[in-house]
Amino acid sequence: MGGPVDNRARLFSFAYETECVIRNDVLDLLPVRHAVPELLAALEGRGTAVLHAPPGTGKTTLVPLALAGLIGDGPGRRVLVAEPRRMAVRAAAGRMAWLLGEDVGGTVGFAVRGERRAGPSTRIEVVTTGLLLQRLQRDPELAGVDAVLLDECHERHLDADTALAFLVDVRAALRPELGVVAASATSDAEAWARLLTSQEGGGPAPVVRSEGEGHGFTVVHAPPPAGIRPAHGTWVDPALLRHVAATVREALARHEGDVLCFLPGTGEIARTAGLLGGVDAEVLQLHGRASASVQDAVLRGAGPGGRRRVVLSTSVAESSLTVPGVRVVVDAGLAREPRMDHARGLGSLATVPVSAAAATQRAGRSGREAPGTVYRCWSEAEESGRARFPAPEIRIADLAGFALRAACWGDPTAEGLALLDAPPAGALAAARSVLGAIGAVDGAGKATGRGVRMARLGVHPRLGRALLDGSAEVGARRAAEVVALLSEEPPREYGDDLAAAWREARRGGDAYGARWRAEVRRLERAAASEGEGGAGKGGVAGEDAVAGVVTALAFPERVARARESGGHLMVSGSGARLAEGSGLRSAPWLAVAVADRTARDATARVRLAAVVDEAVARRAAGHLLRSGEEVRWEDGDVVARSVERLGAVELTVRPLGAGADPALVREALLDGLRREGTGLLRWGREAVELRERLAFLHGAVGGGWPDVAEEALVERAEEWLEPELSRAARRADLGRIDAGEALRRLLPWASGEAGRLDELAPERIEVPSGSRIRVAYGEGRPVLAVKLQEMFGLAETPRVAGVPVLVHLLSPAGRPAAVTADLASFWRDGYREVRAELRGRYPRHPWPEDPSAAVATRHTSARLRREG
Repeated sequence: MGGPVDNRARLFSFAYETECVIRNDVLDLLPVRHAVPELLAALEGRGTAVLHAPPGTGKTTLVPLALAGLIGDGPGRRVLVAEPRRMAVRAAAGRMAWLLGEDVGGTVGFAVRGERRAGPSTRIEVVTTGLLLQRLQRDPELAGVDAVLLDECHERHLDADTALAFLVDVRAALRPELGVVAASATSDAEAWARLLTSQEGGGPAPVVRSEGEGHGFTVVHAPPPAGIRPAHGTWVDPALLRHVAATVREALARHEGDVLCFLPGTGEIARTAGLLGGVDAEVLQLHGRASASVQDAVLRGAGPGGRRRVVLSTSVAESSLTVPGVRVVVDAGLAREPRMDHARGLGSLATVPVSAAAATQRAGRSGREAPGTVYRCWSEAEESGRARFPAPEIRIADLAGFALRAACWGDPTAEGLALLDAPPAGALAAARSVLGAIGAVDGAGKATGRGVRMARLGVHPRLGRALLDGSAEVGARRAAEVVALLSEEPPREYGDDLAAAWREARRGGDAYGARWRAEVRRLERAAASEGEGGAGKGGVAGEDAVAGVVTALAFPERVARARESGGHLMVSGSGARLAEGSGLRSAPWLAVAVADRTARDATARVRLAAVVDEAVARRAAGHLLRSGEEVRWEDGDVVARSVERLGAVELTVRPLGAGADPALVREALLDGLRREGTGLLRWGREAVELRERLAFLHGAVGGGWPDVAEEALVERAEEWLEPELSRAARRADLGRIDAGEALRRLLPWASGEAGRLDELAPERIEVPSGSRIRVAYGEGRPVLAVKLQEMFGLAETPRVAGVPVLVHLLSPAGRPAAVTADLASFWRDGYREVRAELRGRYPRHPWPEDPSAAVATRHTSARLRREG
């Protein structure tokens, strides 16, 4: 693999000069040190390796130092370390600099979005995976870098998966000498090894394993009381949080040391902190938005004789970070995962049970410095039902950013990328549709020049569009300020009005305000570098209007108009509702910046929005503007209108009346038949009976006799309802179509079989008395209801199309007496019982002992004698 830093003598000189300050006593305690020689040998021999090292072994800090040749006797290299989170980037860089006895920015530096502390002497630079992707797309060769360590691969973040796939391509086509190490804290190392097929030796990359040397931990299951409702969306049952808080109090009472409590999100952290009032410990809230001072306090530890601490944390403390002093972990058992409604362009977060791998990661935090204890807020029986690993983000997240990166990389379909999981086809198609709408890709999915510029901005493609186009509309500075608000949702206490939140961010001295101002500066520089600087056209005045324009450019599908029934309707088709008391509820038009919609909700809940007018809505969502005739079946009849619409929102509507396109009217009528069925037609008695006869023949004879079941008739409506269907204009016209006359068009006329209809399925059958009795076919077989005396003398059951008729034998009064499909058997076995029962009731009618030899009659015995 690639060469050392230019001057080996200088490297050894550096090692000698700093030997007195390198904290070898700390490094010697890190278990991963035993795996370093094997890792370096693998990298020298094969160029790639997968490092499997449990949490707390030192893979994030010691391994980069060894790769760079700053400890040990390996060659000097320039190393890039990629971490999934900004907090982990700062922590890892700070820890490594401390181990070398230096400040960050010298030998060890870092870079996150909007901030870089590195210089000419930097040998190890720690970056976010997102920043690594940007560098790869600007400089695929990674000039000046000898090795890349991709940390925490097991978390399956989309950026990390993509970065590894790009690095595989770089080694294959541009830099075969570039060293690549994938580091995982879980047991899925072999899968990564198969992706990192080495160029030198072929086959999977070597897997180097480091055994943990922690102190171990004891698992205590502490399930909540019965009745806890399952989490959905971002809602978590307050009763569970009360149980978690009680468990933390129990842990403080029973154990020494600090307590690290894992919760799914910042809201749960804040509520649990409130429930811990009065505990004899400092309560710290650790999450991605925590201020640098809070992060530093957590990572610094309490110090000798300091007050005990309770650290309430999201998943950021699962890996990469070491929280000193922790002896107990309390795990609420929940995690947050992204979800995407691709049809409506709405993203959301789902609260899910933490995976088994993540639960193990969390538990391991308790045994770093001494034997630990983990309280799991679920039962032991629930362990087996948990997913083994977290869901890969590529399967569940918005893929617009990924699709743009893949297009800029030259692989729009992503089929050639070395990914553990292929992107879902539907999600990728939805992402490419978004990119096409904002001009980032062409019809073939290839990146346009505009798309390349968007990719370089370091924000979601939607926000890239808002920054580029918004700069022209409102000026680069104001566009950057609004996009910075959209790129990281403001704290909830800022409210749901984006313009008001903008003003609050300008005033704010909180951690969010500081991050926002840094991001504004970065975005303004990025816009200028892409040729979008300047003051803009100046046509948009006022902050409220500016906020609306930029938000609408970012999320055109979320432009929404007020509905008469309350709430708003987005042009995507989703309903939107604002919180009670929101000042935005009366706005005729909104551009929705943040909204979520769970599977249980009929409408989306608006978190952040800006007021716009119809002109802005039309301009931003112009690709969704349509006008024309709309003819459809609605509320039981044909509705024909001339409509101008913006997606699902109707802007203007005019009734068409008789001037509607006949083809559209005909299709609407067919839709009505599909929805409401053939009952819309006129079904007289003859039509009903014909349908029953045809149904019988279709089943008994088959051949060309048509299927007249409801589904089949609707499917073939265009065949048998013409020409009347094309002449119809509304429901009433369908009701005038004679269904019986139309049904005859389906008969097998071409084969000549249609002429045998009365022969094969006669309407009536002549019985021995001379009567012609109507045959019923409604029960799926022919039924003949006839008075018993009229069938005397008939030994064999009548047949229709070869099928025995089911004979309903009636009393002289027409009431049911017996049912048979075998007359001979009935005369022989069943008649005697019927005769005994009815003879007394109807003495005036003949009841011969041998009905098979008797004369059939419609009359009484007396009349028979008179006529005889």
